[in-house]
Amino acid sequence: MKFPYGLSDFVTLIQEGYFYQDRTDRIPQLEEAGRQLIFIRPRRFGKSLLLSMLEHYYDVNRANQFNALFGQLTIGQNPTPLHNQYFVMKWDFSLIKAQGDVKEIEAAIHRHINLGVRRCAKRYQLSVKICEEDAIDSFGSLLTAIQFSGHRLYLLIDEYDNFANEVLMTGRKQDYYEALLYGEGLLKTVFKAVKAAAGGQGLDRVFITGVSPVVLSDITSGYNVGENIYLEAAFNDLCGFTEAEIATVLEQMAVEGVAWSTANALDTMRTFYNGYCFSEDTPDHLYNPTLSLYFLKYLQNHGRYPHQMLDENLAMDRNKLLYISHLPHGETLLIKALSSDAGVIIPQLARRFGIQDMLNAVKDQPFMASLLYYFGVLTLAGSADLGKLKLKIPNLVAKQLYVERLQEMWLPTYEDREALQQNAEAFYLTDDLQPLCDFIESRYFKVLANRDYRWTNELMIKIAFLTLLFNDRLYMMVSELELNRGYVDLSLIVRSDMRRFQALDLLLEFKYLSLKDLEFSGEQVREKSRAELLTMPVVAAKLDEADVQARRYGATLRERYGLSELRAFAVVALGVDRVVWRAVI
Repeated sequence: MKFPYGLSDFVTLIQEGYFYQDRTDRIPQLEEAGRQLIFIRPRRFGKSLLLSMLEHYYDVNRANQFNALFGQLTIGQNPTPLHNQYFVMKWDFSLIKAQGDVKEIEAAIHRHINLGVRRCAKRYQLSVKICEEDAIDSFGSLLTAIQFSGHRLYLLIDEYDNFANEVLMTGRKQDYYEALLYGEGLLKTVFKAVKAAAGGQGLDRVFITGVSPVVLSDITSGYNVGENIYLEAAFNDLCGFTEAEIATVLEQMAVEGVAWSTANALDTMRTFYNGYCFSEDTPDHLYNPTLSLYFLKYLQNHGRYPHQMLDENLAMDRNKLLYISHLPHGETLLIKALSSDAGVIIPQLARRFGIQDMLNAVKDQPFMASLLYYFGVLTLAGSADLGKLKLKIPNLVAKQLYVERLQEMWLPTYEDREALQQNAEAFYLTDDLQPLCDFIESRYFKVLANRDYRWTNELMIKIAFLTLLFNDRLYMMVSELELNRGYVDLSLIVRSDMRRFQALDLLLEFKYLSLKDLEFSGEQVREKSRAELLTMPVVAAKLDEADVQARRYGATLRERYGLSELRAFAVVALGVDRVVWRAVI
């Protein structure tokens, strides 16, 4: 099989025999959904390939290619009357540079739209007057020519929000953004022209993709005819792969003699790449398509899993978490998302973010969590009390981005990172937890205690160990893994492809005792030896409580994953001063 990692040209995929997951069955639904559609998905989620497929389906010039391109696909067996009936023009706003001053950005917009007009005119042999300084005028000239041709235009706009987001989120001046989108700003004028063109001037259909609705609010008065379909259940899997589709591909790849099993590969991909949901009205989850193709291509070419499960082409999503972490209480939100089984609860998704909201409005939890949803590092996870929405981190590669951001904030020095790596690796290899506990007592507790958190409880000790032990190169790390109606606090299951090394399978159950529970001051707790702390009845009782849970969850994990050598631990934090632990036999 040939996997089209990094390819978004529909013709290349079909003509050169690349893997293509058929989504052409949705074309009739898209036609029924409306004439001017807005579809939002995270970066690298297959939006450009979707637009390429639509472009080739509707292009009048490609009518003679219809059977070759679509004959083996669902829509080829029962095409809609609109196939190959349009002149098609495409704008890709990700190609517009957000550099320079406002005039330079405006000139880049004019150049890009004019390029689209030129290509469209040449493709359909239309006589069009190009105005270099005014692309709106060029667009109008193209529409006039199209009207006289007897055809209609289908406009595809990819990454409509890209360059505007770049202006906004890279710290550019607020007045740059406002000049482009407020009043008679050029970008707003462009969308006003698109709206006007659809009112009988030759433009029949528009399909717009983007990453977030950040720009929508500021162009609404200029473009208030677009219909948002990105939360519709019918289009939840318009981009992305289902588990059944991934399983089918793995079964087709698993020829005799491969060194990996379909079941293990699917379990690994499920842990690292599955979990995205884009509609409140469906429970179905999706695999990230770019990450899945990255994995499948590597597996096909090398006969084993990639060492790094996060494709570095998606690593720039770290910038989104950086932006959130710098907002008031943003760091607390990242911690809550990372550590809580309950997820992040908000009344509803915010669907519009204007420049004033981004820069000046109060950044409450619904605002920040909604942004993380659109960025693809939180996803829908069902309903909570009173019909509120639950959002969670979709999978382990997304969780890695959270862990890295918190580590950068809490352990900024080279010495910290080196000490962390040494202590964590000692635990992976020898099951000696004491060096890591010493590190937490001497370094991590001081960091956490000095920050503006309103919690000192079990969550604190759990987030400390989770961020220190996270290692997706060796482990499938699962926090709050559901086992027999309970939740193990933290489990580290060695990846099936890494079992040739000596890393141990590990399970940790956490408990917390406050200084009030201990009836000691922090200084008194710090002065006591570890042996003295372990003999205290209240400490021993907490360890026993964690011990019981660890034994129960450990038995289930051993059976589920066939782990004969699983090591389990009961861990108790004593305020923000000490950590005691016990190996569970």
